[in-house]
Amino acid sequence: MRYLEWLFLLAVGACGTGLANFIGYGVGFLESLPGLVILVIISMLGVACTKCIPLRLPIVAYCAIIGLLFACPLSPIREFVITSASKINFTAPFTMVGAYAGLAIGDQLKAFIKQGPKILIVGILVMTGTFLGSCIWDSLILKLSGAI
Repeated sequence: MRYLEWLFLLAVGACGTGLANFIGYGVGFLESLPGLVILVIISMLGVACTKCIPLRLPIVAYCAIIGLLFACPLSPIREFVITSASKINFTAPFTMVGAYAGLAIGDQLKAFIKQGPKILIVGILVMTGTFLGSCIWDSLILKLSGAI
Protein backbone atom coordinates (compact mmCIF):
# COMPACT_ATOMS: atom_id res chain seq x y z
CA MET A 1 0.00 0.00 0.00
CA ARG A 2 1.33 3.43 -0.85
CA TYR A 3 1.96 6.12 1.74
CA LEU A 4 -0.84 8.37 0.47
CA GLU A 5 -3.31 5.50 0.81
CA TRP A 6 -2.13 4.88 4.36
CA LEU A 7 -2.41 8.58 5.15
CA PHE A 8 -5.93 8.74 3.70
CA LEU A 9 -7.10 5.68 5.65
CA LEU A 10 -5.52 6.95 8.87
CA ALA A 11 -7.17 10.36 8.35
CA VAL A 12 -10.55 8.68 7.85
CA GLY A 13 -9.97 6.63 11.00
CA ALA A 14 -8.95 9.76 12.91
CA CYS A 15 -12.10 11.58 11.77
CA GLY A 16 -14.22 8.63 12.88
CA THR A 17 -12.42 8.50 16.22
CA GLY A 18 -12.90 12.24 16.70
CA LEU A 19 -16.59 11.92 15.88
CA ALA A 20 -17.02 8.97 18.25
CA ASN A 21 -15.11 10.90 20.92
CA PHE A 22 -17.49 13.83 20.46
CA ILE A 23 -20.71 11.81 20.38
CA GLY A 24 -19.83 9.31 23.09
CA TYR A 25 -17.73 11.39 25.48
CA GLY A 26 -18.57 15.02 24.73
CA VAL A 27 -15.03 16.03 23.77
CA GLY A 28 -15.12 18.60 20.97
CA PHE A 29 -13.58 17.60 17.65
CA LEU A 30 -11.24 20.61 17.62
CA GLU A 31 -10.21 19.83 21.20
CA SER A 32 -9.22 16.27 20.26
CA LEU A 33 -7.67 17.24 16.90
CA PRO A 34 -4.06 17.67 18.17
CA GLY A 35 -4.17 14.19 19.71
CA LEU A 36 -5.60 12.70 16.54
CA VAL A 37 -2.86 14.36 14.46
CA ILE A 38 -0.20 12.98 16.80
CA LEU A 39 -1.68 9.49 16.52
CA VAL A 40 -1.71 9.74 12.72
CA ILE A 41 1.92 10.93 12.73
CA ILE A 42 2.95 8.04 14.99
CA SER A 43 1.07 5.60 12.75
CA MET A 44 2.65 6.98 9.58
CA LEU A 45 6.10 6.75 11.16
CA GLY A 46 5.30 3.14 12.07
CA VAL A 47 4.36 2.44 8.44
CA ALA A 48 7.58 4.08 7.25
CA CYS A 49 9.61 2.00 9.71
CA THR A 50 8.19 -1.26 8.31
CA LYS A 51 9.37 -0.18 4.86
CA CYS A 52 12.80 1.17 5.86
CA ILE A 53 13.98 -0.97 8.79
CA PRO A 54 14.94 -4.52 7.82
CA LEU A 55 13.74 -5.89 11.18
CA ARG A 56 10.42 -7.61 10.42
CA LEU A 57 8.16 -6.25 13.16
CA PRO A 58 4.45 -5.53 12.73
CA ILE A 59 3.35 -1.93 12.31
CA VAL A 60 1.70 -2.00 15.73
CA ALA A 61 5.05 -2.76 17.37
CA TYR A 62 6.72 0.16 15.62
CA CYS A 63 3.82 2.45 16.57
CA ALA A 64 4.11 1.38 20.21
CA ILE A 65 7.86 1.99 20.25
CA ILE A 66 7.52 5.40 18.57
CA GLY A 67 4.68 6.36 20.92
CA LEU A 68 6.80 5.40 23.91
CA LEU A 69 9.71 7.44 22.58
CA PHE A 70 7.44 10.46 21.99
CA ALA A 71 6.06 10.25 25.55
CA CYS A 72 9.21 9.23 27.43
CA PRO A 73 10.64 11.65 30.01
CA LEU A 74 13.60 12.47 27.74
CA SER A 75 11.39 13.62 24.86
CA PRO A 76 11.11 17.39 24.37
CA ILE A 77 7.53 17.00 23.12
CA ARG A 78 6.46 14.74 25.98
CA GLU A 79 4.02 17.14 27.66
CA PHE A 80 2.31 18.08 24.40
CA VAL A 81 1.96 14.43 23.33
CA ILE A 82 0.56 13.28 26.66
CA THR A 83 -1.78 16.25 27.05
CA SER A 84 -3.08 15.94 23.49
CA ALA A 85 -3.52 12.17 23.57
CA SER A 86 -5.26 12.29 26.96
CA LYS A 87 -8.16 14.16 25.37
CA ILE A 88 -8.98 11.10 23.27
CA ASN A 89 -10.98 8.36 24.91
CA PHE A 90 -9.50 5.24 23.36
CA THR A 91 -12.70 3.24 23.73
CA ALA A 92 -14.33 5.64 21.25
CA PRO A 93 -13.05 3.90 18.08
CA PHE A 94 -14.00 0.36 19.14
CA THR A 95 -17.27 0.44 17.21
CA MET A 96 -15.42 1.61 14.14
CA VAL A 97 -12.78 -1.11 14.52
CA GLY A 98 -15.54 -3.72 14.77
CA ALA A 99 -17.12 -2.40 11.60
CA TYR A 100 -13.76 -2.50 9.79
CA ALA A 101 -13.22 -6.08 10.94
CA GLY A 102 -16.68 -7.05 9.69
CA LEU A 103 -15.96 -5.49 6.32
CA ALA A 104 -12.58 -7.22 6.15
CA ILE A 105 -14.06 -10.69 6.56
CA GLY A 106 -17.05 -9.89 4.37
CA ASP A 107 -15.29 -11.04 1.21
CA GLN A 108 -14.10 -14.21 2.96
CA LEU A 109 -17.54 -15.33 4.08
CA LYS A 110 -17.44 -18.51 1.98
CA ALA A 111 -14.21 -19.62 3.68
CA PHE A 112 -15.79 -18.80 7.04
CA ILE A 113 -18.92 -20.86 6.29
CA LYS A 114 -16.75 -23.71 4.99
CA GLN A 115 -15.39 -24.16 8.52
CA GLY A 116 -18.82 -25.34 9.59
CA PRO A 117 -20.09 -25.42 13.16
CA LYS A 118 -16.66 -26.04 14.63
CA ILE A 119 -15.67 -22.39 14.10
CA LEU A 120 -18.81 -21.32 15.97
CA ILE A 121 -18.03 -23.67 18.86
CA VAL A 122 -14.42 -22.48 19.03
CA GLY A 123 -15.56 -18.85 18.93
CA ILE A 124 -18.05 -19.35 21.74
CA LEU A 125 -15.49 -21.20 23.87
CA VAL A 126 -12.84 -18.54 23.29
CA MET A 127 -15.19 -15.67 24.16
CA THR A 128 -16.56 -17.49 27.22
CA GLY A 129 -13.09 -18.46 28.41
CA THR A 130 -11.80 -14.94 27.95
CA PHE A 131 -14.75 -13.45 29.83
CA LEU A 132 -14.58 -15.94 32.70
CA GLY A 133 -10.79 -15.71 32.89
CA SER A 134 -11.01 -11.93 33.09
CA CYS A 135 -13.68 -12.13 35.80
CA ILE A 136 -11.66 -14.58 37.88
CA TRP A 137 -8.46 -12.57 37.48
CA ASP A 138 -10.19 -9.27 38.33
CA SER A 139 -11.88 -10.77 41.39
CA LEU A 140 -8.58 -12.18 42.60
CA ILE A 141 -6.74 -8.88 42.18
CA LEU A 142 -9.54 -6.89 43.81
CA LYS A 143 -9.62 -9.27 46.79
CA LEU A 144 -5.83 -9.22 47.17
CA SER A 145 -5.78 -5.43 47.04
CA GLY A 146 -8.62 -5.21 49.60
CA ALA A 147 -10.99 -3.36 47.29
CA ILE A 148 -13.70 -6.01 47.84
